[in-house]
Amino acid sequence: MPRLAPAASNVRPLVVPTPDLVLVLAAQQGDFAAREKLFERHLPMVVGLSFRLFPSRADADDLVQDAFVAAFESLRRLKEPAAFAGWLRSIVVQTAQMRLRRRGLWRRLGFGAENDAGFDFDTLLSSATPPDVAAELRTVYRVIDRLPADERIALLLHRVEGWTLDEIAHATDTSLATTKRRIARAEVVLHQLSKGAEP
Repeated sequence: MPRLAPAASNVRPLVVPTPDLVLVLAAQQGDFAAREKLFERHLPMVVGLSFRLFPSRADADDLVQDAFVAAFESLRRLKEPAAFAGWLRSIVVQTAQMRLRRRGLWRRLGFGAENDAGFDFDTLLSSATPPDVAAELRTVYRVIDRLPADERIALLLHRVEGWTLDEIAHATDTSLATTKRRIARAEVVLHQLSKGAEP
């Protein structure tokens, strides 16, 4: 009976070239057309995520632009080209956090009204949305807008995007315990404010 050869310990797993992998490797070498294709492939995801984190057209458009600029400026440092989509999502989230923190600072300095674009409810809500549901959603989004940046992002990613706690922790570069605490605090504040009580 033939003997089986022992498994080689130095055999590397087969890497299947995905469109992102091919495009990122080309873009890292300066291929501008590959960058354009990456932009086109991932624009719908970035626009959707940006608008759900910033439900105003002006803010969402700015976030989309800032996220892609940050991604392409640091693309050469991406060590796992096949993971481009997840990496880009993290950039969108972290860029949103920075923008929200800056907005919070403006508010504390008394400049909030001039720097807040407000919610674009005409775009956010369907014309078929029942009036009572539309009123409730307006209240919820106004409450969410009062949350600290980190708690707001964690809550929206969990409740609206349906991300797991691990995904949120990775995208926000925090521990799982910190992510859980942020979501729990946001849930409490959301409940209190939606009932008209101050947290």
